[in-house]
Amino acid sequence: MSNISAHDQVFLDKLRQKIEQNMSSESFGVSELAEEAGMSRSNLLRKIKKLTGLSVSQLIREVRLENAMHLLKEGSMNVSEVSDHVGFASTSYFIKCFREDFGYPPGEVGKRSHEPQVLEAAEETKSPVNFKVLMAAAVLLVLLVASFIIFRPKANGASNLEKSIAVLPFKNDSADSSNVYLVNGLMESTLNNLQKIGDLRVVSRTSSEKYRFSPKSIPEIADELNVSYFVEGSGQKNGNRILLNIQLIEAATDRQIWASQYERDTKDIFQLQQEIASTIANEIKAVISPVAQRQITKVPTSNLLAYDNFLKGRNILNFSFQDEILAAIPYFKKAIELDENFAEAYAFLTFSYYYIDLFKADQQYVSEMNAYARKAMSLDAELPESHVAMALCERQKGDYEEAVKYLNRGLELNPNSAEIINLLSDIYANYIPDTEKYLEYALKGIRLNSTANDSLTTSYIYLHLSNALIQNGFIEESIYYVNRSLEYSQNNGYSSFVKAYMLYAREKDLKMLQNRLIAEWQKDTSRIDVLQEIGKASFFNRDFETAYEYYQILIEQREKRKLDVYRYENLKIGIVYERMGEVQKARALIDDYYDYAIKDQSFYKDVFMYAYFAYKGDGEKAIKHLKSFSELNNYQYWFILFDDDPTSDNLPNIAEIDSIWQVVIDKFWRNHDKLRERLVAQGLI
Repeated sequence: MSNISAHDQVFLDKLRQKIEQNMSSESFGVSELAEEAGMSRSNLLRKIKKLTGLSVSQLIREVRLENAMHLLKEGSMNVSEVSDHVGFASTSYFIKCFREDFGYPPGEVGKRSHEPQVLEAAEETKSPVNFKVLMAAAVLLVLLVASFIIFRPKANGASNLEKSIAVLPFKNDSADSSNVYLVNGLMESTLNNLQKIGDLRVVSRTSSEKYRFSPKSIPEIADELNVSYFVEGSGQKNGNRILLNIQLIEAATDRQIWASQYERDTKDIFQLQQEIASTIANEIKAVISPVAQRQITKVPTSNLLAYDNFLKGRNILNFSFQDEILAAIPYFKKAIELDENFAEAYAFLTFSYYYIDLFKADQQYVSEMNAYARKAMSLDAELPESHVAMALCERQKGDYEEAVKYLNRGLELNPNSAEIINLLSDIYANYIPDTEKYLEYALKGIRLNSTANDSLTTSYIYLHLSNALIQNGFIEESIYYVNRSLEYSQNNGYSSFVKAYMLYAREKDLKMLQNRLIAEWQKDTSRIDVLQEIGKASFFNRDFETAYEYYQILIEQREKRKLDVYRYENLKIGIVYERMGEVQKARALIDDYYDYAIKDQSFYKDVFMYAYFAYKGDGEKAIKHLKSFSELNNYQYWFILFDDDPTSDNLPNIAEIDSIWQVVIDKFWRNHDKLRERLVAQGLI
């Protein structure tokens, strides 16, 4: 904060005053603050992030908690009263946030507020030094400094810069445009070698590619990509000679740190690529592990013509649309014909066939993929691309556990691979449900690939991350990223839809959730997914008439469009129909739900069975299934978010049920806290 100008400090002070003036209003959030400041939401978000490193929501929470600390030290209010006074609807959530910010619960403020005075008194009377007290104070200071480093912008001094780097697209200095593939190949190889260095954070090629023709300055691009260094290059080929100009730039200041001009024979291309990566790593003091060193110094082929064909094929694969990828295959096959031991060419052939088949109902190239992937692995088991090729084969066959094994090994060999990270995130989101790993890889992926695409694609990337965050109970963080998603595309209906639930997680206002969902559905009345969520929110709010109204439309739409969807919601729908006197329809829906639940083999089978037996009033069987579910880990936040479920109205032994649910809830938040610690330690949040 010391680098903020006087003008910006006045701006921040005024914002804090606005927040304090609206302190007791729990609904005072980003939109309200933007309106008070006379700014658009997006401009306010960008400015606050730039000045403080915080989202606007985090800034509002910080001011609320600072005021809470002041009130607690005064001692005139209890914790519940303070929570309400500073705008927290839930005292338990206030306690959780307070503990995260200050390291101890609000109930201990009175005990701890005297500790600094004890140290001051000791200093004034020159009493003997208590070594344990000083050590504790030193550890606390280190933790405070560490948290400042994690959550605030980095200083501009070169020695303090994060080892993060982007390789910008190299320019073709040759009049011959046919040499572009070679210049792109030199850029790609430089990037690939740097990506193998675990001590660096290297953003993806697609993130950098959007700046190929951009008029933006280096500091502007640095702000968007969030990196400390850039590599710029230009090159040309004259006969058998390669001329390459390359420089390393400090991003924030646009200051050149190192530059060199290389003129080499084409036969020395591999040595040139190795030298560039090693020099850059040395300039920014990045440690190259022995494994990475072997990767960087490895010569992929001894046949330069084979490598030339490989570069042409890779250029097509990297810069073409799906229907043009077929043109890359002859080049990879020619490279293999010239060098039958060229492992990387086999791997890229696998990638080509995979992407050609990706969206087709009939997979044409399964056997080719398997043959080429296995060949790549047999030739070079330390090549990251060999492991990715095998993972894609296993993924295509539906063996996701095996795919994960290959991807994990590939990531060990190439720790900055956005492609591997995104594949893992997708698997843990959709095929092997694991909320913690889903979030971990989503966070890693966005650090390497956050601004890679057009605005709509970027919007969905942020939606993906916000969804991973909310599933793990990171409420404020999820709201921040879903807002980022909407900034990139207001037309992303899924973001505004999911945001309604994120806001409910913060506010716990079911009526407001209903209204927001209805507003979403009115934007597009073909959205059957929103319909069933309106019914669900109304059901939990015990507004059975509204639930009935929207569930009727849902069932009409299912029948009209012949959709076999949301069968796991049929119990709620059936209960609503039962409440409205349509017993026969209710019975058919509830029987169908039971048929679905009894056959289900998913992670959530016991929850589905618990709900059925809870409705039936069979406490013994309901408890059995709920206990089984309570033994699991990594379930989604949605399963504990609604704490008054009408499905359980017929249950006896409600106290025992409540105690088991409390086990489920407590386990979720313990896992949440452990996950937060791990992600903070990795610098991901």
